Amino acid sequence: MMTELSSVSTLRERARKNVENGAVTESYSADRETVLRLLNESLATELVCVLRYKRHYFMAKGVKAHVAAEEFLEHATQEAEHADKLAERIVQLGGEPEFDPDTLSKNSHAQYVAGKTLKEMVTEDLVAERIAIDSYREIIQYIGDKDPTTRRLFEEILEQEEEHADDMADLLDGL
Repeated sequence: MMTELSSVSTLRERARKNVENGAVTESYSADRETVLRLLNESLATELVCVLRYKRHYFMAKGVKAHVAAEEFLEHATQEAEHADKLAERIVQLGGEPEFDPDTLSKNSHAQYVAGKTLKEMVTEDLVAERIAIDSYREIIQYIGDKDPTTRRLFEEILEQEEEHADDMADLLDGL
């Protein structure tokens, strides 16, 4: 089924309406409030993961701690990059990124479980990655073709979360 393209004059006319909405044009078909909630929950998830990975980086002990610590630090950095991209998208959609520490843990899909041993730390990180993977897959399915930019953002993050899970599974296998 072929969608009819708008004329140049129609595009220009629509662009002048509601200019205060920035990137959110008349053709945006997703439920913006729901997308903003999902983005903020994902932002909270990423920030909680940054904190957990950072703790694990500093607390890793044992013979194999060096390899695990390097992975923890790399993942913390990448999760922070995900958080930045999510916050940027929230602003593009006219929302406000939620950074209030009191609500991060409540809004995060993943839990903050410290873990005492290296094996517990890696296990908790793997569990959190698996939660993010399922969560982001569901969000991608929910968004569908209603917001391609947000969908692509989640697809990019999902790809890296799958790599993180694979890294943690490999580490766990070696412990």
